[in-house]
Amino acid sequence: MSNIREVARLAGVSVATVSRTLKSPERVLPETRDKVNAAVEQAGYRPNLMAVQFRSRRTGNLVILVPAIANTFFARVISGAQQAAQAANYRLLLCDTQGREEIEREFAELVYNHQADGVIQLRAFDPFEAPFPNVELPPIVNACEVIQGGRHPTISLDNRAAAKAMTEHLIELGHRRIGLIKGPKSSPLTRDRVAGYQDALRQAGIDCDPALICHGDFSLKAGDDGAAAMLDLPERPTALFCENDEMAIGALKRIKQQGLRVPEDISLVGFDDIPFAKYCDPPLTTIAQPAEVFGQKAVEMLIALIEKKPLVQRHVVLPFELTLRGSTAVVRQET
Repeated sequence: MSNIREVARLAGVSVATVSRTLKSPERVLPETRDKVNAAVEQAGYRPNLMAVQFRSRRTGNLVILVPAIANTFFARVISGAQQAAQAANYRLLLCDTQGREEIEREFAELVYNHQADGVIQLRAFDPFEAPFPNVELPPIVNACEVIQGGRHPTISLDNRAAAKAMTEHLIELGHRRIGLIKGPKSSPLTRDRVAGYQDALRQAGIDCDPALICHGDFSLKAGDDGAAAMLDLPERPTALFCENDEMAIGALKRIKQQGLRVPEDISLVGFDDIPFAKYCDPPLTTIAQPAEVFGQKAVEMLIALIEKKPLVQRHVVLPFELTLRGSTAVVRQET
């Protein structure tokens, strides 16, 4: 059976260097790390992970709490997180919490049981707030849907500014009756996107009609149902803003089912720029946000906390982009 001395001989380095490479690769020069990794592969060496964990007090595991794993946006966040974790020699433990607090607390407790080193939370809920209020705070990063005024480092988007920019785009096209299908009432994303929509209307001198705001939950069905309600209004909107792309795709289906055309009869926009958005008919105008970067930055920030390195920023705001496609047009003037 191969051992660490054999790896050191093949790599042409000391046993201490091999040990340091396996335990803290960031402390070793890249060329040395490559030689050691090649020697490990050649020798078929498998370190005693339990012994490494005991000495370092680390497991190499990161927990990521995902409220809806089937959501296309979160799938992209997970992909970015996985790549960053793998590059840093950490493992990502994925938990589909379904937005349930008891599941989030259960998986967060893995840190206290020394089965994981830290947590990435993608929802505005602190899993360590209870029942662990008096215990030293473990490494945790809150990304995507962040807790306002929370005690954890965060990675977010300026959702208010993004929604304002999208609504302003519709106003510039001449739309004054702009419907909004929003997300869950409890979500900070919903609150900020509604606020951005209202900011743009207010600045343009357009009254915010409550009848043009419809509750949703970021699902395809919510977009379908919301569009049906909007199209049944005595005076339907000329444009429809859905707070995520999945609802916009559901709305597109309903609009076509009613015999209307996008964008000729009604303009339609979404938020997120999921991969399906550009393949809709017509392609969807939307807000692009860097989903993979959310995951990447969250992992990098969490590892810095675990390894007790200083954070350059505790609260990172990522950029958005207004992506214009074929689902919006100048409002049609009735004759």
